[in-house]
Amino acid sequence: MERKNFLKSLVISAVSAPVILQACKKDSDSASPDATTTSSSTADGSAEGGCVVAPTETEGPFPTKQPASYVRSDITSDRTGYKLTIKITINNSSKSCAAVSGALVDIWHCDAEGNYSEYGGSGMQSTNYQLVHFLRGRQTTDANGLVTFTSIFPGWYSGRSTHIHVHVYNSSGTSLKVTQIAFPEGTGTAVAAVNGYSKGMSNYTYNKSDNVFSDDTAGVEIATVTGNTTDGFALSIALAVPA
Repeated sequence: MERKNFLKSLVISAVSAPVILQACKKDSDSASPDATTTSSSTADGSAEGGCVVAPTETEGPFPTKQPASYVRSDITSDRTGYKLTIKITINNSSKSCAAVSGALVDIWHCDAEGNYSEYGGSGMQSTNYQLVHFLRGRQTTDANGLVTFTSIFPGWYSGRSTHIHVHVYNSSGTSLKVTQIAFPEGTGTAVAAVNGYSKGMSNYTYNKSDNVFSDDTAGVEIATVTGNTTDGFALSIALAVPA
């Protein structure tokens, strides 16, 4: 009887072990970088009431060096390309997605050739644009949480899909969120119409393979983009941040 009870206990332990291990794995894997940004956030980064917190992403290797110096809505400078109107709405994930007025929104992106201003002359970007500041700007959200920029459709560079960087601050200058905006891809999209400008789409990295957007299975970071190469394009997206 003692041997029978002993064997029975082994069976019970073997069955229970995977359950315990899976529970530990779920607890550790479900934690999101956004889960601690606001008391109303859930483990998957979405806030109560269906307000999904914008994922936190890297500023990348080309962040704006003096963002407060570039308060402007038209960030085109001397860059040529298809016109792009960018509309970004900032919502408060801590207050049922209420519009955030008075927030400072910085954006930056590459030009048609895939180059950034304020950088260059190195292996990462051979063309030297260290002394210019094109395609960078700051605007303050209105009563509806909206900022609008005039720019050109971004090009692309090796290893990344088409994207725009965004940094949101509150009115006092405290950082609230660093994130990135992705573009819809495939037949009939603006990305397909622009076709990588003169570079074409050979060796282009699509969202599903991009090291920033590949885990965005819900498409939270993908904007709505309309328009054409004749009239220009319009991008719109709502970003929820813990404000």
